[in-house]
Amino acid sequence: MQITPHVFQVGGSDISAPPDAAVYLIKSGNTAALVDGGTGEGHNEILMNIRECGVEPSSIACLFITHCHYDHTGGVAALKEATGCTLVAHQLDAIYLETGDSDVTAASWYGSFMKPFPVDIKVHEKERSFTLGDLTINMYHIPGHSPGSAAFTLRSNGNLVLFGQDVHGPLNDMLKSNREHYEKSLEFMISLEADILCEGHFGVYQGKERVERFIQSFL
Repeated sequence: MQITPHVFQVGGSDISAPPDAAVYLIKSGNTAALVDGGTGEGHNEILMNIRECGVEPSSIACLFITHCHYDHTGGVAALKEATGCTLVAHQLDAIYLETGDSDVTAASWYGSFMKPFPVDIKVHEKERSFTLGDLTINMYHIPGHSPGSAAFTLRSNGNLVLFGQDVHGPLNDMLKSNREHYEKSLEFMISLEADILCEGHFGVYQGKERVERFIQSFL
């Protein structure tokens, strides 16, 4: 599904495999990036969808991980093997991926386990920028749903696109969620005044008012 000239959805429960969270493709010139990687069940479908967007998997430079949960990361290691991409995550969630913690990553909720894999770039700052072709991708630490949850933004055709996976939560002690941090993170995402929200399970919201209303509903 094309969202903007630069952004496509290539994975998700109705696109790749039922347990997959949304997987987004960012395309800029001859290079590309992914946001999250699903559970791995829809691996072949995701690669097929990437090609259908006119992108060869070998041109994917990096994969941005919004948080450590299995429905977003169970397929990341296989995508790295298939593309050679660099993996980026916040350090507070990277630790659970690198140690293969099946509880904090919620892999156990899916009747599976988290096979450990290394994260290439572990971000510790509140905000960090990455360059992808002609695009600047900003990464923000938005803790609450998980300790190292992150959101990403970019501008496409004048619109601010926000990848705010799992805006809706849930909050759970096993996941090391924090309600106070979560509410502050929701307020921060509202302050960005995004034109388009690409969410993890509830689809894509277009228009500043619709984006703000959706995020506000979880405060």
